[in-house]
Amino acid sequence: MKILVCLKQVPATRDVEMDPESGTLMRLEVGNKTNVYDLYAIETALCLREAAGGSVTAITMGPPQAVEVLRDAYAMGVDKCILLCDSKFAGADVLATSYTLSQGILMLGGFDLIICGKQTTDGDTAQVGPALAEHLSIPHVAWARNLTPEPGGISVTHDLSRTTQVSRMPLPCLVTMDSGCCVPRLPSYRLLKDAGGFPVEVLGHTDLPNSGLTRYGQIGSPTTVRRTFSPEKTGKRQMLVGDKAGAIFDILAKKKFV
Repeated sequence: MKILVCLKQVPATRDVEMDPESGTLMRLEVGNKTNVYDLYAIETALCLREAAGGSVTAITMGPPQAVEVLRDAYAMGVDKCILLCDSKFAGADVLATSYTLSQGILMLGGFDLIICGKQTTDGDTAQVGPALAEHLSIPHVAWARNLTPEPGGISVTHDLSRTTQVSRMPLPCLVTMDSGCCVPRLPSYRLLKDAGGFPVEVLGHTDLPNSGLTRYGQIGSPTTVRRTFSPEKTGKRQMLVGDKAGAIFDILAKKKFV
């Protein structure tokens, strides 16, 4: 089975400033990490490879430093890493991001199964995976918590708003993984040492099947940001000593919560 995992590098902290002109996150100002939901996607892909054979490729779109999430994925055990990197991809919304990923996947020749995290911790739209499937014209299931390979397809257990459903899909298809579906493995120490020298294939917009500019980055993003701002930090910390239960009750009573 030829499996692709989509990853994203996200800020490692909530203290992220916004660019007031573009309305985008100023990612270079803070540390970054692999989106936590994507770790479940990687683990699911590796388990499927162990059960059914095949290969696992990791792909991400981002600036040059996004290569770090690919090296982390390699240390977990993926076979190949692809970085979609070009200044023309910057400022992409859900539609432009999913389209760029779809073009990268077409460039690579397609896959039997594409696995994404259900959402990212910076955008929280949970739309890139389903939008990617639509661009590729393949079936998809979101919010999955279990995958089982079957002849010619997969069986997916996924959560709906009020029930749990089991769906069967033919290959190729796309699935987005929810948290709690598995426990992501720790990186291999040997692979972690080798990750710095592991080759990552970098693709720019001219490498993609559609090398025009109207579908990429801010130009290809119909979303309009009217205003951005960082929330004010008004929380105060209060230390309690002695009778903590009584002190908490007094505070709640003063605020008329009890």
